[in-house]
Amino acid sequence: MTECNQESFEFPALKSNKTTRKIEVNFSGGEVSGDGGVMLLREVDRKIGLTRDLAKHLNDPRNPLLIEHTSLEMLRQRAYGLCLGYEDLNDQQTLRNDTAIQTAVEKDSSLASPPTLCRFENRGDRNTAILFHHVLVDKFIESFEEPPIELILDFDATDDIVHGNQVGRHFHGYYDNYCFLPLYVFCKDQLLVSYLRPSNIDGAKHAWGVIALLVKRLRKQWPGVKIIFRGDSGFCRHQMLNWLEKNDVHYIMGIAGNKVLERHSQDLVNQAKQEFTNTNIKQKLFSETIYAAKSWSKTRRIIIKAEHSSLGANTRYIITNLAGEAQSLYENDYCARGEMENRIKEQQLDMFADRTSCHDWWPNQFRLLLSSVAYVLMETLRRTALQSTELAEAQVGTIRLKLLKIGAVVVRNTRRIKLFFSSHYPYQELFKKIALQLISTA
Repeated sequence: MTECNQESFEFPALKSNKTTRKIEVNFSGGEVSGDGGVMLLREVDRKIGLTRDLAKHLNDPRNPLLIEHTSLEMLRQRAYGLCLGYEDLNDQQTLRNDTAIQTAVEKDSSLASPPTLCRFENRGDRNTAILFHHVLVDKFIESFEEPPIELILDFDATDDIVHGNQVGRHFHGYYDNYCFLPLYVFCKDQLLVSYLRPSNIDGAKHAWGVIALLVKRLRKQWPGVKIIFRGDSGFCRHQMLNWLEKNDVHYIMGIAGNKVLERHSQDLVNQAKQEFTNTNIKQKLFSETIYAAKSWSKTRRIIIKAEHSSLGANTRYIITNLAGEAQSLYENDYCARGEMENRIKEQQLDMFADRTSCHDWWPNQFRLLLSSVAYVLMETLRRTALQSTELAEAQVGTIRLKLLKIGAVVVRNTRRIKLFFSSHYPYQELFKKIALQLISTA
């Protein structure tokens, strides 16, 4: 069968000032990249040495004499590609010849093909996951110029829906789907842990093992730091509470309501309802009590929020060993964990952490970590180079759109590589400012 490839085509003509101009399109423009801003990622990576240090822990069973694409190059190719919005390995079939991306990866020839990258991902194993997490925590520690006084570690789980017969997939009743249940740990916007788990487990499973390892590493570096565990009611387990108290770790987390707590809060709930009836204005009242579940060996402090509005009553409980007033602890300390949910959305939606479509378990964990590496690069760019700019609090998807997805003509010869950006690029001054800042501090 004859294959017909149409190299050019036309849009409807432009009619202006009594003239008609044809609009013709083709893909023969030569070395033009749509991702000129990838050079910012290169400088961020050089600044913190992230992929360089991660690549040291990658298992590579290939014959060194036959290697064309190193593990470091493939790690950068995948991480930078995720930052640029390319979630699928198939995209790399053409991107591998993008001169700007080649330059960022530190290569002057074609990058790895999709099959080669697939084999690279399938080399991921348990040891790789452990060592990658060590590097992520080390980079978090290195980001501090002075020892911190306090660190709040936010723990949360989310659903990672799967659509095939991947190893470890199970149906989860709450999410009403087949999924994985990854565990994330953030400190403010910085990612420390992205741990893939099956969904047929308690949402708190392994959380106290993770917090134990983190506390040990952080206190080795900063013996006097105050560490606070923060999470929702899914992490309120007596093993967790016992471990935190035994190891002098503070905590503030949700706790599910029950008949005993409802009796303790009934007067406050009635008061909130009465005040709403009198004023027709939503009421939020706070109080606290002492409570011990049957499985606990001691009583603990419970903060009660009794809310009443036109939608009815909304009573919540949190448990904490932090000092302070009930309302302040709830609104200023506990509710701040909502920001972590935004970070998880960035991971899942903008960095494609839910692209766990490999059949085997450990390659999917490795893919989750690749998305985490991409997020760390973007978050470092935001935290270090975009401070005091209009993008200081921008989502990583916005940063990608405004600073990375830039058209550029690339000219490469034996002596130099030149990137010519559009003269009408609207963020020229911002791009120049942060590029020079990164170059000077790398």
